[in-house]
Formats: sequence, C-alpha cells, structure tokens
Amino acid sequence: MLLENKNAVVYGAGGAIGGAVARAFAREGARVFLTGRTMDKIDAVAGDISAAGGVVETAEVDVLDERAVEEHADAVAQRAGRIDVSFNAIGIPQQGVQGIPLVDLSPESFGLPIRTYTTAQFLTARAAARRMVEHGSGVILTLTATPARLAAPLVGAWERHGRRSKPSPGACRRNSDRGASVPSACGRTGSRRRRRSGRSTVFTPKAPA
Repeated sequence: MLLENKNAVVYGAGGAIGGAVARAFAREGARVFLTGRTMDKIDAVAGDISAAGGVVETAEVDVLDERAVEEHADAVAQRAGRIDVSFNAIGIPQQGVQGIPLVDLSPESFGLPIRTYTTAQFLTARAAARRMVEHGSGVILTLTATPARLAAPLVGAWERHGRRSKPSPGACRRNSDRGASVPSACGRTGSRRRRRSGRSTVFTPKAPA
C-alpha cells in the first residue's frame, strides 16, 4: 500500500472531495485524521473508514482559527509521531457569491472566497510544514474546486462526463436582456472551433472585439 505507516490530516473531510480523499488515503494504509466543522458528516466518513478496517480519528477544527489549527497539528504529531500528509479540501457555500452579476455583487461577497481560501490554506500549510521540517519530509496539498455536478451559470461553457452542458435558460436570458456578453455555453457567442483532448471537447470563446 502506498501510504502504509503514514499519517494524513484531511481538512474539510466532511465534504464530497475531502471525504473521498480520506477514504482513498485510508485504503492505501494511512492513519487518517479528519477535521471539519460539521461533525455528523465527518463521523459518517470515519464510519466508512472504520468499517473498511482503516484507522481514523476525528476532530472539530475551524481552519480560520490559527490557534485551533496549531493545537490540532500538535495533538496529531504527539499521538502519531509525525505528520506525513496534509490535505486541505475546505469549501464555502456558493449561495450569495457565485452566479451574481458583478454590478450586483457586494464587496463582502466578492472578498469572502479570497479571504477564506487563502487564510485557510496558509494556516493549515504552515502548521503542517512546522511539523514536517522536524523530519525533513512531508506532502502538503490544497484544493479549491467546484464539484462537477455544481454548474456555474455565468462562467461560460463547462463539461461533465465528456458531454457539453449548458447553463439554465434563465442565466442566458438574463445576460442577453442586460446586453451583457452571453456565455459561450448558451450557444450565442464563442467560436465553434473545437479542440479535442481525450473524451472532452473544449469550446474556445472568441476574444473581445
């Protein structure tokens, strides 16, 4: 197993990505330490790992709280001896942030993802690095991604499972009514030139005039 005798901390382990990665780490032999702010979701992932014979511990940690992140990293290092992998998969709700036209977006909503993701990734990476340098090795991973089934209606074309998806008719109509640029996925703008890569088809938008 690739991660046998390794200790992995997963932040945001209750989410779809964090949970999947935590299960994969455990299958590969890692002792996993799951963190997050919603314990029932974390416990569900931990239950799956335990049922499959994995070794798992859970803790409620706010990754925007510097002291909480450092104390948890200390506790893991003391119990396990070291931290080999740190994986940050935290996410924030997109309601009130994504899909809002720029002219209607508040400064608070605009800055929320920037403040949250950069702060969380910095604090967790720094905490892991401080413990990893003592042993001269370790892996720090961070991820900020929208799951494939959550479409972003105002960012142009996107794809799922090799098929081109379209935003909702309402998103296309709202942009058209305002005279704004219509996403290429609406079929109103963008080059029809296609570039194939594996099973996916990439639609390249036209450059602005």
